[in-house]
Amino acid sequence: MAQRTAEMKLALLRQHDGGVPWARIAAESGVPVRTLTRWSTRYRADPSSRALERPRRGDRGTRRIAPELVEVVEALALRRPEPTAAFIHRRVGDIAHDRGLAAPSYTTVRTIMAGLDPGLRTLAQHGDAAYRDRFELVFRRNASRPNEQWQVDHTLLDVAVLDTSGVPVRPWLTIVLDDYSRAIAGYMVFTGAPTAEQTALALHQAVNRKLNPAWPISGLPDILYSDHGSDFTSARLERVCLDTHIQLIHSRVGIPQGRGKIERFYGTVTTELLPHLPGHIPHGTNGTSITPATLTLRQFDEILERFIVDDYNHRPHSETREAPARRWGATRFIPRSPAHPEDLDLLLLTAAATRKVQRDGIQFASTRYVSPVLAAYVGEQVTVRFNPREVGEIRVYFDDTFLCRAIAPELASESVSLQELQAVRATRRRELKQQLRQRQSLADALPGDTRYAPADTDADTAAEPDPVLPPPPAPQKGLRLYATD
Repeated sequence: MAQRTAEMKLALLRQHDGGVPWARIAAESGVPVRTLTRWSTRYRADPSSRALERPRRGDRGTRRIAPELVEVVEALALRRPEPTAAFIHRRVGDIAHDRGLAAPSYTTVRTIMAGLDPGLRTLAQHGDAAYRDRFELVFRRNASRPNEQWQVDHTLLDVAVLDTSGVPVRPWLTIVLDDYSRAIAGYMVFTGAPTAEQTALALHQAVNRKLNPAWPISGLPDILYSDHGSDFTSARLERVCLDTHIQLIHSRVGIPQGRGKIERFYGTVTTELLPHLPGHIPHGTNGTSITPATLTLRQFDEILERFIVDDYNHRPHSETREAPARRWGATRFIPRSPAHPEDLDLLLLTAAATRKVQRDGIQFASTRYVSPVLAAYVGEQVTVRFNPREVGEIRVYFDDTFLCRAIAPELASESVSLQELQAVRATRRRELKQQLRQRQSLADALPGDTRYAPADTDADTAAEPDPVLPPPPAPQKGLRLYATD
């Protein structure tokens, strides 16, 4: 800025050298004649642009305030709660008066406060957590290949769905994300608090090959990265990782920055999918949906799967510039798989109570499951494990050893969830009970059955008048006479 000012001054002086009077130059530029002549004198003495620059103060950059008062201002500015600049100015003025020093101006006090290190002020005013979130460097775990590291986490979705009783509830979403490709390997939607069971089911889907060819992500990861939730630190998940040779890593307590990639996917779902669904809950509505909830949990599950498989996994990611599914399979690597998939089922799938093998199969959840293998185990107690998403088949274990997969003939041709099956049965039971109550009420209102009731003799005699009978003879008093007397 000083150089531009010197050039402007030199241009005005050259106008005068060209014959323009000082008065005219002053009128056009707004610079007084006296100032113009002073510039001319300085330029004649030193014909360089430096002569026209504004001289700098020798004490520029230094504070004209006692150092001890600077320390007082900084000390007061770092107190909690943070005092105002006006309070500090008045307080420092009193201290300066008591010490016989010149009191600083309000502007000087504000300048000193503004010059404090922002990290120092944040640490003093808001504590360690705020300083860590704003100023500490974050170590981001970046995978160099697919399935090197997976992230898993839960979130409560901003949408309401209908539970099995028809009551609107907010579902939870568990996501398993491949760190390298950003592809979604598996997920689970459910109602109620997150548990180790929901995490296991999401991981089970992520590891196994999907029937949908557009969803190729599968295999075992080398590292599973999660937070310190009770479901992620459970003995069940630790056993799964130990048996499948997965390194389980937890983020630091209270520090979620390391899971930013999976949080970013949650933001994508919140902004791109949920606003288009009935029951959406916008931010700032205190958990209240703006439209009535009409989707069941199973319907929402189907919509979410289409969004993940057909949309998110197959469009370029803003950071990698590649579609997650394509980036995952670009190296053409062979995913690491469990040696025995049935062992993974034993670890991850929901465990049910033991069942006795009957001659017609296994009765579980009011459904009959059959398999030719069960013919040799009639009368034995077995353990049943199942996937709540698909109750068309169950896994049967005998002495913790995989035995077979049993199917329900009436359900094997279609995908039916356990929750949907239970809801249909409950609805049917309620309908039957309602019909039963109606029939019972109708039966109770009917007149009594008199087809074979005995004749009412009292009614017959009441139709005829009673005959008039003579009064009985008066009793005779005296001794009783016998026939032999």
